[in-house]
Amino acid sequence: MTRTDPNPRKDRVCQGDVLREVEYFESVFEKGGVLEVTKVVFPLAIVLTQDCDLEQDHKFRAHEQETRDKWLISVLLAPMYNAQHFQVGEHLSDIDIKSQAFGSKERKRIWQNNNPRYHYFEFESSIGLVPCVVDFKHYFSAPVPYLEKVKSENFVCKVSELYREDISQRFASFLSRIGLPDQGEQQQE
Repeated sequence: MTRTDPNPRKDRVCQGDVLREVEYFESVFEKGGVLEVTKVVFPLAIVLTQDCDLEQDHKFRAHEQETRDKWLISVLLAPMYNAQHFQVGEHLSDIDIKSQAFGSKERKRIWQNNNPRYHYFEFESSIGLVPCVVDFKHYFSAPVPYLEKVKSENFVCKVSELYREDISQRFASFLSRIGLPDQGEQQQE
């Protein structure tokens, strides 16, 4: 069970914030004087950026400074997928992507957080969220002012400190893994 913070900060974006309807701008192209914008709206997303960085950003944005080197350019987030849709590979069907379905053995590993690529969430019933999964290969960034607006309108909950640190460590571990070459490619060389 993922615990939530009973007294979340409302004044700024925080690590572990779970937000609804977060937009990700996939592409922007100009064709013949017309801008084409492709965006994905994630029903749920969790803030991954370290809270110390978010706190410094908030502090330095609030006071007029000569320099802006403490400001964040963007904040890292990860979409949270409905666990049932994820299990059958339909969690990205709204954007026409068919994903791998998982059998009961692999699903159990994911639900127990024993697969380093994924993180499973099951919230208290008072939060009103279905179980969710984060795929650490799917992360994106968004500007702080945009997220402040989203938080003011679509804040769901904040994962408690202990659990958000676990998520952060697992995300960092996944990103810092050593990429091994495909054995088939090595044999062809």
